[in-house]
Amino acid sequence: MLIGNVGRDPEVRYLDGNNPNQGATKVAQFTLATTERYRDRNGELRENTEWHNIVAWRNSADVAEKFIRKGTQVYIEGKLRTRSWTDQTGNKRFTTEVAVDNLQLLGKRNDNPSAAPAGPATAGTGYQPQQPVYQQPQQPVYQQPAPQQPAPQEPMDISLGDNPTDDLPF
Repeated sequence: MLIGNVGRDPEVRYLDGNNPNQGATKVAQFTLATTERYRDRNGELRENTEWHNIVAWRNSADVAEKFIRKGTQVYIEGKLRTRSWTDQTGNKRFTTEVAVDNLQLLGKRNDNPSAAPAGPATAGTGYQPQQPVYQQPQQPVYQQPAPQQPAPQEPMDISLGDNPTDDLPF
């Protein structure tokens, strides 16, 4: 499970040919930065940023292509995969990637560069939002229950009993 900011726009490609209309499998790759903040022994605030290679397939790749841009904050669940290949010089190389199982956009809609409203930054790009790109889930509103008024009680019969000088009801 990772929460971080996307380091570059996703690179989307199609396997089984380049024609998405022929049912080719879509894959999106991008980097994700996760940052850990802590205080060292001297009380100074330290930051440690790790970069992760993310690989999203099929539906997750669709989401990445449409909504994820550099700087987008995302939550990712996935599996670590290590693969190897031989480079052009004949050396064996390895890379570890996170294969996405679950991908969720985080942050406010305004924070997502792909959801920017039409304006100077998107003028001439043809971007016209048809419907909300992303909405944060509604948070339940906590309402305090109305104070309960005690039910009116019938007057108690306080008789003095045998000793009229005793004014205590018990």
